[in-house]
Amino acid sequence: MSERKKNKIPTLGCLSVLIIIPIVFILSLLILKFLWAWVIPDIFPGAVKQGLIVATLTWWQSFKLSIFISIVIGGLSFRKSSE
Repeated sequence: MSERKKNKIPTLGCLSVLIIIPIVFILSLLILKFLWAWVIPDIFPGAVKQGLIVATLTWWQSFKLSIFISIVIGGLSFRKSSE
Protein backbone atom coordinates (compact mmCIF):
# COMPACT_ATOMS: atom_id res chain seq x y z
CA MET A 1 0.00 0.00 0.00
CA SER A 2 2.85 2.40 0.69
CA GLU A 3 4.22 1.68 -2.81
CA ARG A 4 1.01 3.01 -4.35
CA LYS A 5 1.32 6.24 -2.38
CA LYS A 6 4.92 6.63 -3.52
CA ASN A 7 3.88 6.18 -7.15
CA LYS A 8 1.04 8.73 -6.91
CA ILE A 9 3.17 11.49 -5.42
CA PRO A 10 5.29 12.18 -8.55
CA THR A 11 2.18 11.98 -10.72
CA LEU A 12 0.39 14.55 -8.60
CA GLY A 13 3.48 16.75 -8.62
CA CYS A 14 3.73 16.71 -12.41
CA LEU A 15 0.01 17.28 -12.76
CA SER A 16 0.06 20.24 -10.39
CA VAL A 17 3.00 21.77 -12.27
CA LEU A 18 1.12 21.37 -15.55
CA ILE A 19 -1.83 23.19 -14.00
CA ILE A 20 0.17 25.92 -12.25
CA ILE A 21 2.36 26.95 -15.23
CA PRO A 22 -0.52 28.08 -17.50
CA ILE A 23 -2.21 29.86 -14.59
CA VAL A 24 0.96 31.79 -13.76
CA PHE A 25 1.49 32.57 -17.45
CA ILE A 26 -2.04 33.93 -17.90
CA LEU A 27 -1.81 35.93 -14.67
CA SER A 28 1.48 37.50 -15.77
CA LEU A 29 -0.08 38.54 -19.10
CA LEU A 30 -3.09 39.93 -17.26
CA ILE A 31 -0.84 41.95 -14.94
CA LEU A 32 1.12 43.28 -17.93
CA LYS A 33 -2.10 44.33 -19.69
CA PHE A 34 -3.38 46.03 -16.53
CA LEU A 35 -0.13 47.89 -15.87
CA TRP A 36 0.07 49.05 -19.49
CA ALA A 37 -3.49 50.40 -19.44
CA TRP A 38 -2.89 52.07 -16.08
CA VAL A 39 0.55 53.63 -16.67
CA ILE A 40 1.13 54.32 -20.38
CA PRO A 41 -1.82 56.69 -21.00
CA ASP A 42 -0.72 58.78 -18.01
CA ILE A 43 2.94 58.92 -19.07
CA PHE A 44 2.34 59.52 -22.80
CA PRO A 45 -1.10 61.14 -23.13
CA GLY A 46 -0.21 62.99 -26.35
CA ALA A 47 1.14 59.89 -28.06
CA VAL A 48 -1.92 57.87 -27.06
CA LYS A 49 -4.22 60.65 -28.28
CA GLN A 50 -2.43 60.75 -31.66
CA GLY A 51 -2.50 56.97 -31.94
CA LEU A 52 1.29 56.54 -31.77
CA ILE A 53 0.98 54.30 -28.70
CA VAL A 54 -1.98 52.06 -27.95
CA ALA A 55 -3.90 52.74 -24.75
CA THR A 56 -4.58 49.05 -24.09
CA LEU A 57 -2.82 45.88 -25.14
CA THR A 58 -4.33 42.81 -26.74
CA TRP A 59 -3.43 39.38 -25.41
CA TRP A 60 -1.13 38.79 -28.37
CA GLN A 61 0.66 42.13 -27.86
CA SER A 62 1.15 41.43 -24.16
CA PHE A 63 2.55 37.99 -25.02
CA LYS A 64 5.09 39.50 -27.46
CA LEU A 65 5.99 42.21 -24.95
CA SER A 66 6.56 39.64 -22.20
CA ILE A 67 8.89 37.68 -24.50
CA PHE A 68 10.79 40.88 -25.29
CA ILE A 69 11.08 41.77 -21.60
CA SER A 70 12.30 38.24 -20.80
CA ILE A 71 15.00 38.47 -23.47
CA VAL A 72 16.18 41.88 -22.29
CA ILE A 73 16.25 40.89 -18.62
CA GLY A 74 17.90 37.56 -19.46
CA GLY A 75 20.57 39.35 -21.51
CA LEU A 76 21.26 41.81 -18.72
CA SER A 77 21.59 39.11 -16.08
CA PHE A 78 23.88 37.10 -18.40
CA ARG A 79 26.22 40.06 -18.81
CA LYS A 80 26.40 40.62 -15.07
CA SER A 81 27.35 37.02 -14.35
CA SER A 82 30.10 36.93 -17.00
CA GLU A 83 32.05 39.86 -15.48
